[in-house]
Amino acid sequence: MASNSISISSASNKMIHQSMTHKNSNNLINSNRPNSIKILQKPIRSASAALHCPPAPQSPSFGPATYIDAPSRPGRSKQPKNLNQRNKPVTTRPNWNHVQQMAATALDTIEDIFISNVLEKSQPLPKTTDPEVQIAGNFAPVSEQPPKHNLPVTGRIPPFINGVYVRNGANPHMEPSAGHHLFDGDGMVHAVSIQNGKASYACRFTETVRLRQERAIGRPVFPKAIGELHGHSGIARLLLFGARSLCGLVDPSHGTGVANAGLIYFNNRLLAMSEDDLPYHVHVTPTGDLETVGRHDFNGQLSTAMIAHPKVDPVSKEMFSLSYDVIKKPYLKYFRISPEGNKSPDVEIPLNEPTMIHDFAITENYVIVPDQQVVFRLHEMFQGKSPMVLDKKKISRFGVLPKYALDATEIRWIDVPDCFCFHFWNAWEEPDSEEIVVIGSCMTPADSIFNESEQSLKSVLTEIRLNLRTGKSNRRPILSSAEQINLEVGMVNKNKLGRKSRYAYLAIAEPWPKVSGFAKVDLKTGHVQKFIYGASKFGGEPYFVSRDLNSEREDDGYILSYIHDEQASKSYLLIINAADMRLEATVKLPSRVPYGFHGTFIDSKELETQAL
Repeated sequence: MASNSISISSASNKMIHQSMTHKNSNNLINSNRPNSIKILQKPIRSASAALHCPPAPQSPSFGPATYIDAPSRPGRSKQPKNLNQRNKPVTTRPNWNHVQQMAATALDTIEDIFISNVLEKSQPLPKTTDPEVQIAGNFAPVSEQPPKHNLPVTGRIPPFINGVYVRNGANPHMEPSAGHHLFDGDGMVHAVSIQNGKASYACRFTETVRLRQERAIGRPVFPKAIGELHGHSGIARLLLFGARSLCGLVDPSHGTGVANAGLIYFNNRLLAMSEDDLPYHVHVTPTGDLETVGRHDFNGQLSTAMIAHPKVDPVSKEMFSLSYDVIKKPYLKYFRISPEGNKSPDVEIPLNEPTMIHDFAITENYVIVPDQQVVFRLHEMFQGKSPMVLDKKKISRFGVLPKYALDATEIRWIDVPDCFCFHFWNAWEEPDSEEIVVIGSCMTPADSIFNESEQSLKSVLTEIRLNLRTGKSNRRPILSSAEQINLEVGMVNKNKLGRKSRYAYLAIAEPWPKVSGFAKVDLKTGHVQKFIYGASKFGGEPYFVSRDLNSEREDDGYILSYIHDEQASKSYLLIINAADMRLEATVKLPSRVPYGFHGTFIDSKELETQAL
């Protein structure tokens, strides 16, 4: 459901770098975007029974032959000249020489005849990588939409909500040629701008280097980290990608990520992230449109990928983050970035092998680093298996590291057996007991998002206590056994991040993997209030917007959530009072919004200070 965007495309990049010499192919990124965006279109397929999701026939997707034109972006010519100079999209076929054209034809033939029809055709796809399941119904992609203003509003939008609610998600631009996982899709940001009770909507692809190259070539050529990179066919696709790179047909040196998971507003920039690359800077225009500025490396300070869930301390305004590597040591690094954009030196955290780390937590004085049971073992591919492995013998542990530690000697590891949290909602310190409390959703089976399992997935909202005095841990479900439901993507009041909080707002991930509503959970008592979207209506992550940063009431604010009515094939933005869980307003959106990942809200005053 989230982010994730767990990807090892960075691993393929590094493997290729180690075995081959790359040629730059700057000819792939040297032309301006035209007045219309051509998006591959084909009818959306009906969902499989596994997703229980009916078709949504009114929203175009992709296809090998038919194109649709998205209207030109209003006001684009008025943007500052330097806005997209570093990240101009490709719009024409690359200017390959005769030898490169012959190489491209030969390699395409090898892919189509040998890899697709010999190595892959005989192997049935599991549901976790079957496109018929992963991108069916309202998981299917949509075309870009320019800003549509004065949207129909039922009810009243609270007057203090002025700004833009943006949400990220995977939206594959081209039809998959092989296996495809939901997290493999190209990043698309959906934005609802609200001003004085009126709303507008736009959605745009984040123009990654990967997307621009594939659009220019006319076919997917970058390996899909989860959907394709497993077994012998995964090795073959890595070698194929290496050959294309060696011939100058693709250039992975400027990133291979999809930027489809996290969104954060930091250092006057909206950053779109997936942990396979640097973040991408996306600019929100005065008309409510979205423009990709380019990969953001904090003025050359960041050279490695950053996970999709960095944390911004609400008091210091610093950003804290991790970066992991699946190829070489150090497998994990920690760093922080000041509000002004100055990065600290990396703290190398020793791990025995590369571990999948999608999220982590912070407290007032510490960062909490999970080292859990899902690990990367690329050599498993040579045995025909997935490189993403659930190590049942491994004991999960959490590292407690001071925020301003200079090296990893200060980290303290505490075992938390049989625990796998894909997301963490908050953490805080309790000095009297010398404990750190971590709130997360513990998932079983731990690898069920990535590898097919006969066991039904369970996601249990859990309180984990790390005792710094004894070095022991204990954990308990926050909900009673009678009220247990799958709770996944969501948040606490971000002004309470790292401090003791009372409430969490979490998606009710049922029927998995869809979201039928959200729950307001009292973390102290376990009391649950539910907001159910209704028959045939499903949504995603609930996002809490505080009414007043200085309010004494933690739940003084509103929940924003995209939902989709599968029966009517209509999408909406809901605005719900977080205190009494009553619906305040419904914004009817002009086009279908697929189920997606994570979002953020940018206040209108913050938008005025955006960096270009």
